[in-house]
Amino acid sequence: MTDDRTAEANGIRAIYDETETERVLAFERDPGEYGAGGTAAIAQNIDGYAMLKVRPSADGDELERYYGFDMALDHAGELLGVSPHELPVPDAAEDMGM
Repeated sequence: MTDDRTAEANGIRAIYDETETERVLAFERDPGEYGAGGTAAIAQNIDGYAMLKVRPSADGDELERYYGFDMALDHAGELLGVSPHELPVPDAAEDMGM
């Protein structure tokens, strides 16, 4: 299922969600033909500004902060063992980091 808050490609699911305080883009990689499984998340304040936080999961502890979405995607890709270009980004999350 794909809508403006979800996307899937290369065995990776991306789900964009908003809480009372944050915008969160969470990734989940299935184990199997695509390699090892894993999770990663990128979070930003609800107003859509400030640095992006990379976490091992949506509710995990912050690992690093980045100004740019591309840099945050690169770190998330490392956590999942894939190129950041392989990460699907739902339409609702495309403006994160701007």
